[in-house]
Amino acid sequence: MIVLWGSNARDTHPIFFHHVLAAIHRGAKLYVVDPRRTASARWADGHLPLQVGTDITLANAVARVIVEEGLVNQTFVRRATAGFDAFAEHLAGFTLERAERETGVPAQLIVDLARDYARADRAQLCWTLGITEHHNAVDNVFALINLALLTGHVGRPGSGLNPLRGQNNVQGGGDMGALPHKLAGFQDVEDDAVRAKFERAWGCTIPPEKGWHLTQMFEAMERKELHCLYVLGENPAQSEADSQRATRLLTGLEFIVAQDIFLTKTAQLADVVLPATAAWCEAEGTVTNSERRVQRVRRAVAPPAGARDDVEILCELARRMGRDLGNPTAEQIWDEVRSLSPMHAGMSYRRLEELGGIQWPCPDEGHPGESFLHGRLWEEPVRGPRAPFTVVAPAPPVDVLSDEFPLRLTTGRRLDSYNTGVQSGAMAAPRRQGETIDLHPDDARRLGVAAGEAVRVRSRRGSVVAPVRIDGGLQPGLVFMTFHFPDQVDTNTLTIDATDPKSGTAEFKAAAVCIERV
Repeated sequence: MIVLWGSNARDTHPIFFHHVLAAIHRGAKLYVVDPRRTASARWADGHLPLQVGTDITLANAVARVIVEEGLVNQTFVRRATAGFDAFAEHLAGFTLERAERETGVPAQLIVDLARDYARADRAQLCWTLGITEHHNAVDNVFALINLALLTGHVGRPGSGLNPLRGQNNVQGGGDMGALPHKLAGFQDVEDDAVRAKFERAWGCTIPPEKGWHLTQMFEAMERKELHCLYVLGENPAQSEADSQRATRLLTGLEFIVAQDIFLTKTAQLADVVLPATAAWCEAEGTVTNSERRVQRVRRAVAPPAGARDDVEILCELARRMGRDLGNPTAEQIWDEVRSLSPMHAGMSYRRLEELGGIQWPCPDEGHPGESFLHGRLWEEPVRGPRAPFTVVAPAPPVDVLSDEFPLRLTTGRRLDSYNTGVQSGAMAAPRRQGETIDLHPDDARRLGVAAGEAVRVRSRRGSVVAPVRIDGGLQPGLVFMTFHFPDQVDTNTLTIDATDPKSGTAEFKAAAVCIERV
């Protein structure tokens, strides 16, 4: 069984969805939890069309059905988890009646999902930005983890929790320490022993405190505590929520460096632009996919004149700042990673070539890599800490609906385009139709607008003009846009920068808007 919760994988992860379709053709059940009847939902045995921002209420109601109907994997819960009693007590308030009232999902669909998920021999629970782009993103994820712990659908082949990654090699970036509180291999920067190991290897002193994530950087700009920015392969001027605020803060900085393969809107604001190479074809190195598989990337073509490899740029910059890092090859850098990150230690270039990639953790060169995580939870006795249940309570979207702003805007991607359009916008695509404001037919009739008609979409932060597209897969009161065409329609003018305090993720999925005829 496969559950896609807040994921339209058919459009946003099409290669992954081919595997989902193969499983469906072999008899697997598919449930989709999504406010819209998406292309993914059309393949589902059950579609749960919840109201935006009610994921925790729905997940807790599913959990309550599992507990009440005696479908809990008691053996697993007793041996491998902690906090079950407090969690079960918390579920008492999440009746089917409450869940149906608050989420809009029929009670029978909630029961069907609970029973099928709990009784499945193997089940995957997958999610993407529909879960994480909320002001309570981390709690949303905890609510889903609770379901896997209740049923024992974790740590076994074919059963697990799968946060589908939204961008190429975003997993690899995190693995290498592109996080404000981690060093390579997810090692905590505030751990004295870990930090000492890296300091010995690098011959420097590492600050003992975690840094700022992206949201905190913008907050620091507002406080005038952050003055300079070095941007590598990102376009925050167009990808951040409340883009007018983001642009205002970026233009207020003293100095910006942009290192990229495109002259993005952010690069246009920069004082210095460093043209880099396309990592997928003009550079050597590794890439890590969503299933933690590290694979080799090989240079296929020479970069254009004036573009330089990212490593070459960084090493040259270091030299000019007084630290000679030499001219390391990609393999030499990778070997340094292996020497410092235990989970990568066994992944030599030779083995990556021979095996076609290896999944971490791979602690030594005799290890094949782990095809799935958390298998320790099935060991007797359990090795390491038990997996905790987490009591989480629902919280509505920050941008409340009102008489002035009665429509709920949610955002996402389409199959033919990617993110802010930097990588896809200049290429022709037969399916691409430009930005639209998608409305349910009932809303279009009530507003007196027709397909193709330009309307003004307004939120508490700004407004844009976009043509109407009618979509019967939406619920009345729910409208949809993408952020693929910001030069024509800057959707992030509308979105709110309310963020999750733990992850720093903005609530792109829930803005309050109104629509006006132009």
